[in-house]
Order: sequence, then C-alpha cells, then structure tokens
Amino acid sequence: MIMDRLLFGDNQFFGVNHMSEEKARAQQMRFQDTRAIMQVLDAAYDEGITTFMCTTHDRVGEICSVVRADPDRYDRMTFFPCMPYAHKYANAVTDYGMIGALKQFMPDSGFFDAALRGTSSLARKDIEGIVTLLVDAEMKMFQGLPTPAIWLQNVVTDLLLGLGFDEAFRIFADHVRSRYNAEPGFITMNLPLLLDRLAGVGVENPLVCSNINKIGFRMSGGPDAYARALRERQARVVAMSVFASGAIPAAEAIDWVCSQPGVESIVFGASSRSNIASTRALVDEHWGTRV
Repeated sequence: MIMDRLLFGDNQFFGVNHMSEEKARAQQMRFQDTRAIMQVLDAAYDEGITTFMCTTHDRVGEICSVVRADPDRYDRMTFFPCMPYAHKYANAVTDYGMIGALKQFMPDSGFFDAALRGTSSLARKDIEGIVTLLVDAEMKMFQGLPTPAIWLQNVVTDLLLGLGFDEAFRIFADHVRSRYNAEPGFITMNLPLLLDRLAGVGVENPLVCSNINKIGFRMSGGPDAYARALRERQARVVAMSVFASGAIPAAEAIDWVCSQPGVESIVFGASSRSNIASTRALVDEHWGTRV
C-alpha cells in the first residue's frame, strides 16, 4: 500500500486541542452539526486530500453515511479508521484509574489478570477474543467503504507497551490482515520503544504514526531517540502533531518534517479551506507533487 503524502485528521471536529482548552471548546461547538464537518472535509477533498484518518467517534458514522449516499461525489474517498475511540478510554482512565479502566472494558478479568501474571497462554486466548470484538464492532460503521489501513489507537498501543504484552500487537496485525485485507497500523506516543517491541513479535516494516516535530512536543523518549529510529529502523511512518499545536510556524514545521528520513506521510487537522490549501501548498513545495 502506498499512502498519500497528506492525510486529513479529525481532532478539530471533536474538541481536541493539546495547547488550548478554549480553542478546543470553540471547535467542539462549531462542529456539533455534521454538515459543518462535511464542509471542511469537502474542502480537503477538493484540494486532493482524499484520505480521512479518523477515530470511531459516533459522528464519524454519520460522515460514513453521507459518503456512502453519494458515491459519485466521493469516489476517491478513503478511510483510515483508528480504534478504539481514544477519548472514551482516556475518560475511563480519568474516572477509574488505569486498572479500573481495563476492568470496565474487558468482558472478564482473564486478560488483565493473565497479563499481570505473565500467563501468556491464557492472555493470548482472551486478547484474541477482545481484538475480534473491538475491531469488528467498530468497523461496522465503515461497511462498504475503502479502509486500506486500520489503526490501533495510542491509548491501547501504549497501555500494551506499558504492560509488556507485545503479543497483542501481532494478534491485532493478523486479524486486520486476515479479516479486512488491510494494513495494520499502530499509533503511539513512543515511537522508538514501539518499533523495538514490534520487531520482537515479528511485525516487520510496520505502519506507525507518532508525534514528530521540530521541538520534540509530546515525543516520549526524546527527539534524539526518534532521530535514531527514523534513520536506522525500517518502518512506514506517519507524522502527527507536526505543528506542535501551533507552536511552530507552518512553513518551518513542514520544511523540517519533510526532511526526516522514514516519514512517508503527514496527518494534520484544519478547520478552514485556506489552512488546508496552504498546508497542501507547503507539502507540495517541500515534498513534491505526489499526494
């Protein structure tokens, strides 16, 4: 699979802004109506940005319905679903703590207990069922739409990293490939560590998305470790948070990230046609015209 250079994200639609809660609230209010979301998606689509890298928020289901209803208009539209919906789980961690959140979403305590005890045979049996349930349930909204890559959200990826339950990555990858004929992707806040762990369970040349920006914003492990990983490891990397939530001027941010080895694509969010067009122009300037 060859990814587009530019992928369009959905944080701006659902009140996610890592620098400003006020801006996040304003965006959430603006995009309460799905028609407002579609206006922005249409602007991106008309600029040639046809891959929507999105969560499995309920509102995304409404977007899928709009796209399905007008196949002529959206004949080049592609979805990169990211699951499970990150903030549903983040809110649970806030309410119940890490252990409590796991218990809230697991069908029974077998997986969690086994992961802590290191009982790999029982844990593998449980996680296979959990992966099937979660992925299949959240993929229903994308029925009939192209989904060439399916991503594991960083809330789950990094939780599994912390537990040391690396076999879950292999199980996810196998399920996505066999059931959906799609590429498995992994979103993480710690790219260097994840690449080590994926290699350890035989997930080769992985599709990985992580924060990659000039100032090291939200890059766990540090910029130097990221630079080494990008330079030395074989992976297909999607860079997110390239503007560091507005802390880096757009031209400077794009110029820097386009020069990084191993970065194949950028996922970004925008709320206006002008910002979408300017980002597209900057990427064309620094990366050429392949989008």
